[in-house]
Amino acid sequence: MKKKRSFNSESFGDRLLMAIIYISLTLVLVMTFYPFFYSIVLSFNESVDTMKGGVYFFPRAFTLDNYIYFFKDGGLLNSIWISVARTVVGTVTGVMFTAAVAYALSFKHLMFKKVYMILIIISMYFSGGLIPYFFTLKQLGLINSFWVYIIPALMNSFFVLIAISFFSDLPFSLYESAKIDGAKDLKIFIKIILPISKPLLATLGLFIAVGQWNNWMDVVFFVQDKDLKTLSYMMIDLINSSQTPMQVSAQSAMAMANNIPPFTLQITAMVIAVFPIAILYPFVQKHFVQGVTIGAVKG
Repeated sequence: MKKKRSFNSESFGDRLLMAIIYISLTLVLVMTFYPFFYSIVLSFNESVDTMKGGVYFFPRAFTLDNYIYFFKDGGLLNSIWISVARTVVGTVTGVMFTAAVAYALSFKHLMFKKVYMILIIISMYFSGGLIPYFFTLKQLGLINSFWVYIIPALMNSFFVLIAISFFSDLPFSLYESAKIDGAKDLKIFIKIILPISKPLLATLGLFIAVGQWNNWMDVVFFVQDKDLKTLSYMMIDLINSSQTPMQVSAQSAMAMANNIPPFTLQITAMVIAVFPIAILYPFVQKHFVQGVTIGAVKG
């Protein structure tokens, strides 16, 4: 008969080790979570009172003025809209494009499959550089356009390899039985393959959404129109302008005119920037862990 292991049967060394592990994990949790919690506290505290110091766990002078100012500013509000739009459109199109490419490449007898795979792997390690990339986008008419956020990000070689590994693990009999019933390839992909690929789609969706939401480098190099600036870029601009007094941005100048120090504006912007991803993650965590594990088996 199998004997259950109880806490009392554990030796003193086992209990000491478990205590050390739990204490260590608790410390790591506090060190990881507290900076974000501290930022939330400061974002709800009056900016003048914040500059006095001594605010650690709760707002000492609670106010919503920091958020009201943020959402009343037309430039910052427009940057939030652009960030949301590029994240939603970029995630949906990126996931579908990656899944379609990977599904096709998962077939063993695909014509020129080795050539495609070599090109994908080479693109993971080598690039043409920023200047050729800029002129390529310019020739395509994507510079200073919203679509510069979407089209170049449709395909990521690393995500394609993960998806190929996932699709290769699916039973080929699914495809064969659907073919015998008269289904076309597109119908098989949409009606049969995608519904059973939710862990993969959730994983790709989270990776792409986080990348689209946080990316600000493409704004710096490829977008000059202020109406197309994203929230992450505006946040970087605010931080840089506060560190260089001679280069105060328009948002920083307006914030100081409203008695809101740039530091408080940065904290509020950071909380707003992190909040959507923090909300999204718990809903896809289950599929995310499963999808990464499945993709890693054959990868």
